[in-house]
Amino acid sequence: MSDPNPARLAVDADVLVADVLVGGGARETMDIVRAHSWVELVASDELLDDAEEVIRELADDELANEWRERIEDLRIDVEQTPGDHPALASAHAGNAAHILSYDDSLRSAETASALQGRISVSVKRPDGFVTLFDPESLYDVVVGGEYPGPDHDLRG
Repeated sequence: MSDPNPARLAVDADVLVADVLVGGGARETMDIVRAHSWVELVASDELLDDAEEVIRELADDELANEWRERIEDLRIDVEQTPGDHPALASAHAGNAAHILSYDDSLRSAETASALQGRISVSVKRPDGFVTLFDPESLYDVVVGGEYPGPDHDLRG
């Protein structure tokens, strides 16, 4: 088991949908990804398909299609084994250190125990991640040097 990349995130479909339709911690989390080129979103097609379907159902086809175009440019595409949980599979395939989800079962002791020895990952709610995210110290570890601040337009 290799050390995960502390600047890589797998974001569950519920968080992706909340980013688009609700805001709050989900939007703040995705704004971190959008604002920093060195913070990477890893996501399988299946994960994006799940989120796109919900956006389509709750909003409309146009918003779902526009979202999919933008998220395709943002994510690092990873392969998923059929039948695996999309966020877990994305984190594993993408060597992500974090999974962000509102799914309580992913943050349970049972899930942590099942993952032990297979994947080293922290599962948090988006608001918890935002609270703990320290771009200056993480930048020094991941990129090296002094943190220059966000390097991308949030809504670009």
